[in-house]
Parts: sequence; C-alpha cells; structure tokens
Amino acid sequence: MKKRLDINTFDLPVEKIKSGFYTDKYFLRTADILNSDNKNPQVLMQVFQRDQVCLCGIEESIAILKRCAYNPDNLKISALYDGDHVQPWETVMTIEGRYQDFVHLETIYLGALARQTRIATNVDACVRAANNKPVLFFSSRYDHYSVQERDGYAAYIGGVNAVSTDANGAYINLQGVGTIPHALIATYNKDTLAATEAFDKYMPADIKRVALVDFDNDCVQTSLEAARRFGDKLFGVRLDTSGNMVDKSVLENMGMFNPTGVCPQLVHNVRQALDQEGFKHVKIMVSGGFNATKIAEFEQAKVPVDTYAIGSSFFDGNINFTADIVLVDGKPASKQGRKFLPNPRLEQVK
Repeated sequence: MKKRLDINTFDLPVEKIKSGFYTDKYFLRTADILNSDNKNPQVLMQVFQRDQVCLCGIEESIAILKRCAYNPDNLKISALYDGDHVQPWETVMTIEGRYQDFVHLETIYLGALARQTRIATNVDACVRAANNKPVLFFSSRYDHYSVQERDGYAAYIGGVNAVSTDANGAYINLQGVGTIPHALIATYNKDTLAATEAFDKYMPADIKRVALVDFDNDCVQTSLEAARRFGDKLFGVRLDTSGNMVDKSVLENMGMFNPTGVCPQLVHNVRQALDQEGFKHVKIMVSGGFNATKIAEFEQAKVPVDTYAIGSSFFDGNINFTADIVLVDGKPASKQGRKFLPNPRLEQVK
C-alpha cells in the first residue's frame, strides 16, 4: 500500500508562493483579468511529460497545492505516486477547481516535478545498471545548497543507498555518510596512511573505514599499505583517479583501451593485488565520472566493483512537465494537439 507524505514534510515559503513571488508573470496577469471580469471557470488541469521516467515531485506538488492554493479544500487533486514509472504523455496528476484558486502555482509545481523527476530517473537508471550493488548520492557539491533536501529525497525515490549530507536525508530520516576527502590527506603532508590513521583514531567505531587511495596516483600500492595497516578494520578502498590521469599500475597494461581515470583495468589491478595478499574482505568503491552507461559497461565486463559513488551525472538531462487545461466547466477546452487523457492509475488525494 502506497502512502502519501504529510504535506508539512516540505519546507515551503508559503506566503511568498501565495503572493506570486515565484510565479511566471503571465499567470498572475491571467488571475487579475479573470477576477476583474468576474469570470470563474471551473477547470480540469492535466499534467504530463514526454519521456519514460521515474516520477518524483508529486508529493511536493500536492503539498504546494494544499498549502499555497486559495480555497484548497475546494480543489480535487488526483495523482500518481513518487517512484511510479511513467510512460510518455501519461497523465501524472489532475487538478480540478476554480482556476484562480491555483493559477499562481503552475510554475512552482511543474518546477518541482521537473527537477525531482530528472534526479530520480537518473538514479533509477544507475541503480538498475548496478545489479543491486550500492549506489551513493555524492552530488550536493554540484548545485546550490538550498536544493539539497529535495535532491536527496528524489535520489532516495530513485533507489540510492546513501547520501552525503544530512540535508539530503532530511525528508527520509537518513544521516549523511562519508569518510576521507583528498583535503584531509593534503593536510597530513600528502600522507594517505597518516590521514587514514587519524580518521581511525578520532571517528566513531561504527563508521566504516574506507581509505581514499588515488592521491599519489598509485592505487595498488596505497591500497595494500592501508590493508596491511588496518587489516580486518579496513572496510574498503575508494578509487577516484582523475579522468585526465593514468594510474601507475595501468601504465604497463596500456593498449587497446582507454587507460585514464577509474578504468576497468585499474579496478582489476587493485582487486588482484588485495586478493593475493589475503585481503579479499576489502571492498572496492569507485567514483569520478560514473553514470548509468559507464556502470552498465563495468557490470557487463564483470569489473569487480562493490559500490558506485556518483556525483554530477545525477543532474544530467532535461525532463519537462506541461500542464494543460483540458476541460472548462465540464466541456473540452484543450488546444489543438492536446486532449483529455484520463489515467486509471491516478488516485484521488484525500
């Protein structure tokens, strides 16, 4: 049984929204004209998009309508759920009521749907490509901090296993996760082992010990040093080789493949070295330049990755939603090329 989120889950600037501060001006002028002309059309607004997507933003859209419309109790809203997989042109939500009561909200709920669906769809594609291996949302540095809560929620809807900031997890009661950045290693005189030892000394025992091993561009040697030092305490190593670098262990293997960044050969080299010294328990996490296509290539080639950490690619693409009035006072009113498309999957919002 699917459940709706409480409409107070989302931190909405209700008064600014109701004032029209975030609304395209022509919607505000439409309301002014209708009110001045004493015209009160009862409309059915239909919302859709044009791709195969993992839907997200529906719950926030409902909250926007319920909290920011005028006379919200007079609106009838029917909608799908966040996480539903949607076909092109499939109606995801309908809104019925006096148009002036919610005309100022179209800009806002369409924007919420567009952004959150884009992230959820990209995450969903990566999760599917990863064959049930953990996928981590490490994307917050690629956009404004004010969107972190919604982005993390959308990533969760798409299927991520963890997020990097507490804000990302605010709507879903998750704490941010993370271990060692390159900056910590730099502050320990570029000594990866010293930085990892400091992490181990001062961080709580329940935080997994994951060594970042590409600082010296020698992932195999650094991984072995960390494994020898920490033994069973070392949960994993993270490979984050820059896309314009070739790791030292890959140089001798260069040939008919792209050797830069975190390439399959690098992962095989690290896995083989760890296994040969008895460190089969150490997991390999990869990051840097991964998207659904690259993950699928790694999985098809059976590259021994245990976890994918993904950043900017979760923001790729452009998914747009459209809202059309298709009925006015119960009669067809859509523009040419559009029509009322009832969807039996919609459920009325209580």
